[in-house]
Order: sequence, then C-alpha cells, then structure tokens
Amino acid sequence: MTSRLNPYLNFNGNARQALEFYASVFGGDLTLNTFADFGAQGSPDADRIMHGQLETPAGYTIMAADVTSEMPYQPPAGFAVSLSGDDGDALHEYWAKLAAGGTVTMAMQKQAWGDEFGMLVDQFGVSWLVNIGQPPS
Repeated sequence: MTSRLNPYLNFNGNARQALEFYASVFGGDLTLNTFADFGAQGSPDADRIMHGQLETPAGYTIMAADVTSEMPYQPPAGFAVSLSGDDGDALHEYWAKLAAGGTVTMAMQKQAWGDEFGMLVDQFGVSWLVNIGQPPS
C-alpha cells in the first residue's frame, strides 16, 4: 500500500452524525465501529465511535472518532480541511452541502490568483477551505 495523508477528526459524542453528514456530502462507503464493538459493552462510551472511516468515490478518506467520556474534548482549532481541484461542478456542490447549517467565513468568489476560493465552518465545527482552479486549456 502506498502512503496517504488524510484528516482524522475528533468529536465529543457526535462522530456518527458528523460522518453520516460527510457521507451525504461526498458519497461513498462509511464504516463505523463503536467502543462496544471492541469490548466496551455496558460502558458509558459503548455507543460512541471508536473509529469511523469514509471512503469516497473521489478518492477522499475522512476518519473520525469520539473522545471517551473521561477525556477532555478540545474543539477543532488551528487547522482546516482543504478541498481543491478544477471540477467546479463537484466542488460547488460540496461547498453548498458543507455550508448547510454551518457558517461561511469567506464567501466563495474569484480571487486575485484567478481561482474561486471560499472558507467555512461546518455544522460540526470543522473548518474547510475550498479552492476551485481553472481547468487546463
């Protein structure tokens, strides 16, 4: 297997909802494993997600988990998940779906470097950057 880099997001009891939302945005195959699946039946964390993974048709992989109830939760800060490419139709669709219920922090618009670019925070508190390049001529 070749190496790859992908986001691994942490949530505070709502990883299932977040990953299901990302599956509705990007499509693909979602696998969810709870703490109970790995022997923590009857614990306060039994229904929390120990590991979730979304593999999308576009080749994106998003992983996520819930922190345990004993761990302090730190909301996402200091990073963003970046989407970029020249498939404007697909990226505009992702943008619209990610923005639903979230907050647009920079409207999607043409930038000085010639691409369309926008920033948002989705309904789960994850920051996204979307850059739509011009298709090669």
